[in-house]
Amino acid sequence: METSTAAAVLISLVFSVGAQAPVLSMEPRVASVQQGESISFRCRVAGGQQPIQLEWRKSNNQPLADNVKIGPDGSVLTIAEAQPSNQGQYRCVASNPVGRNTGSAVLNVRYPPTVKLTPAGPLRVRVGEPVSIECHGTGRPRPTLKWKRQGSTLDLVTKATDDVNTIEWAVVRLEDSGMYVCQAQNNEGTTEVKVEVMVQGGHDAPLALVTVEEITAVQGHTVTMECRASGSPTPVVTWSKLRAPLPWKHAVSSGILTLTDVGRQDSGQYICNATNTHGYSEAYIQVEVESPPYATCLPDQVRLRAGNPLQLQCLAHGSPPLSFQWSRAGREALAPGAETTRDGRLLIAQVKVTDSGTYKCVATNHIGSSEALAKVTVKSEFRIGMDCLLCSLLF
Repeated sequence: METSTAAAVLISLVFSVGAQAPVLSMEPRVASVQQGESISFRCRVAGGQQPIQLEWRKSNNQPLADNVKIGPDGSVLTIAEAQPSNQGQYRCVASNPVGRNTGSAVLNVRYPPTVKLTPAGPLRVRVGEPVSIECHGTGRPRPTLKWKRQGSTLDLVTKATDDVNTIEWAVVRLEDSGMYVCQAQNNEGTTEVKVEVMVQGGHDAPLALVTVEEITAVQGHTVTMECRASGSPTPVVTWSKLRAPLPWKHAVSSGILTLTDVGRQDSGQYICNATNTHGYSEAYIQVEVESPPYATCLPDQVRLRAGNPLQLQCLAHGSPPLSFQWSRAGREALAPGAETTRDGRLLIAQVKVTDSGTYKCVATNHIGSSEALAKVTVKSEFRIGMDCLLCSLLF
């Protein structure tokens, strides 16, 4: 009896000495992904007494997000289309009858900047008042923040901390009126937010401001230009065009100038004028109207004898740059010996009867394309001679 008891104690001691808490390794330990990408972490069990149970947790015992899934055997954690909120530390907890062990992995989610202005504007202030606008930027990597005045490439002098860049005026002046832009930039992208500052003078002289300074439009489209004016009494807003009358297809309402069915002749500088009893103010918008090509061939019909040179010129009106391509109707390529130039010419040093046919020129720019045709008739020397012989016999 005593022998059996001693054997049982010895077996239990051997079992206890051989038992081991779980041994873990994490793959990967640190990962960095772009917003919208997916990532998986594997909690690999390298040893330990079975059975071993695995459980995934986020740091500070936060619940796992809806886009975080655990594999069937519990060893793989997958984050689908990672978002900034998924960033942080993830822990794999393994436990068995002997004990428990924890492995951790860190996820960094890179994403372009987001920007918020305080106050958001537009701001109406009076001459001499203090003004302060904070630009808050977030993103990973941490974005750099800077202020510019719209229409200028110079960075403004500002007060900057880690995540906030502040533009300040201790005493604002009338000429400080304008549109200001806070730009946040990191390796993932650039974000800009604008705020309008309208400074009203002591005598409430008018101030005209336009929302954009340059507009590029396509022929046939509608262009809208907005002008805002401050002052007291309320200024009268009128529109004009530099060195030309306004297009006949225009309308003005509440300071907004609308041009319909624009053409290239509508390009130019448009002037918003704000006037009251204390003076006037002007603001300018440059409009460029781009048009698709319109192609023609010179000449469009050619009759010549075999052996003579052929030259066709393709002309096109439209927004540059223009490119030209010649082809022959019913064929993919021109006949051997044909030469084309960048300015739209087709050259054949010595034409053959087989060069007769219809030739097509396609003019193209970044808006569209246009084609023109030229008919070429080539007669042989023999045919010309026969024609002359028939004429002499008839007459």
